[in-house]
Amino acid sequence: MSNHKDLHKLSAAGFLISLGIIYGDIGTSPLYVFKAIVGQRQISETLILGGVSLIFWTLTLQTTLKYVVITLRADNKGEGGIFSLFSLVRRKAKWLIIPAVVGGCALLADGIITPPITISSAIEGLQTYYPNLPTVYVVMAIITVLFIIQQFGTSLVGKAFGPIMFLWFTMMGVLGITYIVHDPWVIRSLNPYYAIKLLTSSSSDGAFIILGAVFLCTTGAEALYSDLGHCGKANIRVSWVYVKICLILNYLGQAVWLLQRNGHVMDLNAQNPFYQIMPTWFLIYGIGIATVAAIIASQALISGSFTLIAEAVRLNLWPKVRINYPSEQKGQLYVPSVNWLLWAGCLGVVLIFKHSDKMEAAYGLSITVAMLMTTILVSKFLKRKKVPNYIINTFLAVYLLIEGTFLTGNLHKFLDGGWFTLSIGFVLFTVMWTWHTARKIRNRYVKFVEIEDYFDIIKELSLDESVPKYASQLVYLTSANFNSEIESKIVYSILQKQPKRADVYWLVHVDVVDEPYKREYEVDHLVPNKLIRIDFKLGFRVEQQINLLFRKVVEDLVKKGEVDITSTYKSLNRHKIVGDFRFVVIEKIFSRSHNLSFIERFIMDYYKQLKKVSLSEERGFGLDLSFVTVEKVPLVLAIPEAIEIHRVN
Repeated sequence: MSNHKDLHKLSAAGFLISLGIIYGDIGTSPLYVFKAIVGQRQISETLILGGVSLIFWTLTLQTTLKYVVITLRADNKGEGGIFSLFSLVRRKAKWLIIPAVVGGCALLADGIITPPITISSAIEGLQTYYPNLPTVYVVMAIITVLFIIQQFGTSLVGKAFGPIMFLWFTMMGVLGITYIVHDPWVIRSLNPYYAIKLLTSSSSDGAFIILGAVFLCTTGAEALYSDLGHCGKANIRVSWVYVKICLILNYLGQAVWLLQRNGHVMDLNAQNPFYQIMPTWFLIYGIGIATVAAIIASQALISGSFTLIAEAVRLNLWPKVRINYPSEQKGQLYVPSVNWLLWAGCLGVVLIFKHSDKMEAAYGLSITVAMLMTTILVSKFLKRKKVPNYIINTFLAVYLLIEGTFLTGNLHKFLDGGWFTLSIGFVLFTVMWTWHTARKIRNRYVKFVEIEDYFDIIKELSLDESVPKYASQLVYLTSANFNSEIESKIVYSILQKQPKRADVYWLVHVDVVDEPYKREYEVDHLVPNKLIRIDFKLGFRVEQQINLLFRKVVEDLVKKGEVDITSTYKSLNRHKIVGDFRFVVIEKIFSRSHNLSFIERFIMDYYKQLKKVSLSEERGFGLDLSFVTVEKVPLVLAIPEAIEIHRVN
């Protein structure tokens, strides 16, 4: 954890790490933003200067002010991201689960289109040298290799990301300057007057289409907040100053090149302004650096998707899936199921749209939705921090207007391809919402009883030698939030289903808390040396390896003399042999759901299907399966009908 905190201090290393992790998406936007703004329009001074002005003020208001200045304040013990933000404010109102889930799904959908558009935009530069190059297959090959290497971890490659991205941004800034010197007065475009002039001089449809294109310059802003935990506020804020300067210089350089062609209608797919401002001798090197930067941008989105799913699993918003830790680098995850779903989605994007200009038409719609959801959650965070209402209302009004306008500007993209990412986002939303809602429905029918009523009989059963011993140490996972309660099904399992005699009975409860890396436990000796309850309080970013955590707690209790786990079998006790441990997991099977509403029945049926592809409880908690017994019990969702039957002689 100390290493984690050290990264939050302003340093050269933190600066480089920020460049390598955070700015891939927003840093590769100059590859395609001006292409999207100009499109098939005739180049004019109003269009180009207005385009630069819109880009500058979008980066200033949306990225700098909203995310770098305001949203980064909402850090959850040093961690950021939409689910971290949700964990900070979820106790304010139950409905906040909706913007959190919608925003999370929109970000995951964005992770499907970002790798294809960035890599395609970079590779298409090679068509300057090789006009007939089949870029689709090259892009698909790069994407496939990128997803294959995820399982091995990217810590080694990741160390090179920072220097490469520093080279990338520096290259963009220098290239921009080489053209700005030919027309220094292009800097006047930073005046908001030109942005207003462009929007007011265009038709309403044209203005919204331009806004939809301009929005592409800030699509990576969410990553600034999501990767807070890897870099820290100070490093992000300082590195953003450098990144923004380089981005604006490059956009200004592209503007000069375009102004030199005033009055023309250009095919910007054949003559991408980003590559046109490069000297001919440097072009092949520039394409190479752009390709590597695009791959780094894709890697950042993939890693972010893994982290998002891991958080969703621990917050009970996603089915339990296998999560691997391929390296010792902090926070590095690999989620196989998500990896291959993203891979399939990315290849689908490439095959459907084929060229980056068509992907631009589909890009940005889902991320606008994510930004709107973040705005809602940040406003609740500001309220929690007791910020004056007039400031909160101003923040909401300004950013709901800005992002609402961008959303409207992006709506025309729905038929052009936005349907693809929105469809993906909707499917993801149904999974998250179903998993969350079904657990709430199921918990309504879990019956709890007072555990104190069973202290005496459990103690007597433990000492009753007429009952065969089931295990020396018997461990149950319980969902009861209070020490005074226990599920009736656990009592039934111990006393009736098959009386289970044990030397010591353990109840283990896991509580996922709002602090990301909290790892604490409490012990309650309900019946000394006979019935012990352990409550784990684990952060939503902590791996739930209950097997290892439980063993560590028991070792601590033995050292302190609070419990004796030596086997009571005479032959083993004589040699101080530790008794055996056995975990019992109660799996609740659905039964008779006809008293549920139609919607609830549909949710429970969907939940059943999701359960089939999710990890079991015992695997999800990292238990050693050789020491686990799974007992299936019916979860009755309706009172059985009264049945009359008569005895006859």
